[in-house]
Amino acid sequence: MICRLVKRVLVGIAALAWVSVSVNAAPWDHLTGEQLEQKLTEKFTQGQYSPKGADSCLMCHRKNEAVMAIFDGVHGSMNNKQSPMAGLQCEACHGPQGKHNKGGKEPMIAFGAESKLSASAQNSVCQGCHNDPKQMAWHTSTHNLEEIACADCHNVHSAKDSALDKLTINDTCTSCHSKEKADMNKRSSHPLKWDQMTCIDCHSPHGSMNESALNKPTINDTCYSCHAEKRGPVLWEHAPVTENCVTCHNPHGSVNDDLLNSRAPQLCQQCHAPDGHASRVVPEPGMDAFGGGKSCLNCHNKIHGSNHPSGSLFQR
Repeated sequence: MICRLVKRVLVGIAALAWVSVSVNAAPWDHLTGEQLEQKLTEKFTQGQYSPKGADSCLMCHRKNEAVMAIFDGVHGSMNNKQSPMAGLQCEACHGPQGKHNKGGKEPMIAFGAESKLSASAQNSVCQGCHNDPKQMAWHTSTHNLEEIACADCHNVHSAKDSALDKLTINDTCTSCHSKEKADMNKRSSHPLKWDQMTCIDCHSPHGSMNESALNKPTINDTCYSCHAEKRGPVLWEHAPVTENCVTCHNPHGSVNDDLLNSRAPQLCQQCHAPDGHASRVVPEPGMDAFGGGKSCLNCHNKIHGSNHPSGSLFQR
């Protein structure tokens, strides 16, 4: 008798658990990403938009703070004709409602890490509006090729987008770019860790026609936008300087002074073979000019170039 009673209790608990899962699970949760995308494509073809717009959505979703935060940002503004809320409202991004709020419980477009949709499918919604010239290089960008979704960086349902706020841009970028985050916190670095500079001052996250998604055509042009005194022209040019600043410097940060990749004279000797006096890395007894202080730079202090008639060795 006791065994039968226990068995009935266990069966009852299992039944309640199954009902609970059934209630919480959406009817489309069993669909694969491809099947879900096909279903949504069919919904768009039918184009059954709600006549009440956002009011239909908010009947169920108004208690969700993350949803209601849309009205704190530009995407929820009714006064801007370019805002989704001034047009098809919620359905402008999430697709036609169809039978979503009825017995059919049709899926809507979802964004973010929990979405089953591919990054390209999610991004196509954003690019329906954001297709200005700034986005023209997106399709060949590293972020797109690595299948990064717009929603991975941007937060639409918010008063401030963390990817656009100068105080949080660097945190957004370094959440993935951990090596650069480590460099930013080294003893010699640009003021990125104090948010006095941002990653997008130099790079375009949506891609560009230049190397490393730089805003400027070349690395040197990027550096010269702040370090104009290094631009020249100069009478005596130092080859690695005119070729590429990162030959000697790590722009994200270094353990060496002046963001140098290595300390002098080791840095200099990567190009300059021993020539009699510059080969002595370790100073001999009684500190000499080649191993102490700034090493090679004690004499060759105009290393970025010189305009002096006698500056061929970058000494003046």
